[in-house]
Amino acid sequence: MTLKIACVMLAVAVLLAGCQEPAPPSPEARPVLTVTVERRAGGVPVSLTGQIRAKDEVSFAFRIDGRVIERRVNVGDRVKAGQLVARLDPLIQQNALRSAQANLSAAQGQLTQARNTFERQQALVIKGFTTRALFDQAQAGLQTAQAQVDSAQAQLRNAQEQLSYTDLSADADGTVTDKGAEPGEVVRAGQMIVKVARQGGRDAAFDVPAQLIRTAPQDPVVQIALTDDPSVRTTGRVREVAPEADPTTRTFKVKVGLTKPAEAMRLGATVTGTIQLGSAPVIEVPASALTEASGRAAIWVVDPASQTVALRNINVARYDPNSVVVSQGLEAGEIVVTAGVQALRPGQKVRLLGATS
Repeated sequence: MTLKIACVMLAVAVLLAGCQEPAPPSPEARPVLTVTVERRAGGVPVSLTGQIRAKDEVSFAFRIDGRVIERRVNVGDRVKAGQLVARLDPLIQQNALRSAQANLSAAQGQLTQARNTFERQQALVIKGFTTRALFDQAQAGLQTAQAQVDSAQAQLRNAQEQLSYTDLSADADGTVTDKGAEPGEVVRAGQMIVKVARQGGRDAAFDVPAQLIRTAPQDPVVQIALTDDPSVRTTGRVREVAPEADPTTRTFKVKVGLTKPAEAMRLGATVTGTIQLGSAPVIEVPASALTEASGRAAIWVVDPASQTVALRNINVARYDPNSVVVSQGLEAGEIVVTAGVQALRPGQKVRLLGATS
């Protein structure tokens, strides 16, 4: 009986062993694309539109009132230092000059007469043939006549100076960029007749919001490019910031001195200036690496020792069209999966096909 039970149990064990399925083969490693992350400068580019301006631009004006009878230059003309730019009607100043010359001649005549009188009185008083009172009177007359001559000479110099003010000449080489009066107009002293951009350096002028001025780095390098032809480029540095905001736009005028500006960057040309707002270095990964776990952004990180992946949550600082800037959750040198992220599971073995750029 015991032998029969043993045979039955052996038969059952053989049947059960025959019903077991073979152990499944180990899953193959899934091929994935990866990237090794690194920290990069995290500046955000900011661009503004401005115009090319002369580094030194001066308005030429007459020092006196008068009627313009001639303007020899127009907008776009080049002028040389000392070149006559415009002229006022000099009639009034010429009359004043002739009057001053006549006054000087009269004063010089009186001085000659007073000197002769003084010399006679001086000779007579030595010999005792005249009184001391007459001598003192002659001496005072000589001093008065000399003072009148000095005054007349000063008036003559002033008249000559006033006449010279009827000619307006350039004080340096440059290009005329604007005009403020036409021949025949009566102008005031100091009124702009022509505006000249002096030859030399060129600036790019921008209207900059106050917030950007506060957040911009100290002495940034500004990339300057022609708006209608971005291939024409140069660089520059901030040369001047207006101390007061424009009352209408509430922006500040900023002038950027250009370094070796291209010939195509002519005065008045529209340009685009770009700077990088400074920030701490950040880690940037391709947008295809991003997935989600527990309602938060996550990525798959590869363990190079075991060639397995782990899902890790990250904090995203900024989303760009082709990349994601990670502020927390990744360290430089870690390997991140960039393709095939939807088909992975924690602990899965992977086979690295290569790195994405």
